[in-house]
Amino acid sequence: MATKKKSSAKKGAKKASKKKTVRRAAKKAPAKKKRTPNAAFMKPMQPDEALAAVVGSGPLPRTEITKKLWQYIKKNGLQDAKVRRNINADEKLGRVFGGKKQVSMFEMTKLVNKHIK
Repeated sequence: MATKKKSSAKKGAKKASKKKTVRRAAKKAPAKKKRTPNAAFMKPMQPDEALAAVVGSGPLPRTEITKKLWQYIKKNGLQDAKVRRNINADEKLGRVFGGKKQVSMFEMTKLVNKHIK
């Protein structure tokens, strides 16, 4: 029968060597500047009569025109129930959308830009 021999020689105990860790200063991120709005979007634009029936007749920045359009769409329940990115036109919005009965929200901004000066 073969038996395994146990090694009687003990391995030398290793001392745990402590490595010096060098702490490096954390890099500071550059100070963030407050983002300034694009002046082209903030410039008041005059809506034509078709768009003025929906958003009002006074000059408004493009951002406000979009906000007012969405307020009108939500108030009148014109967002399509199944495909939420489509807008169903009523009589007022149909004139803005060029007679289309339904447009996507991305196409809507393109069509609205034709109605502001």
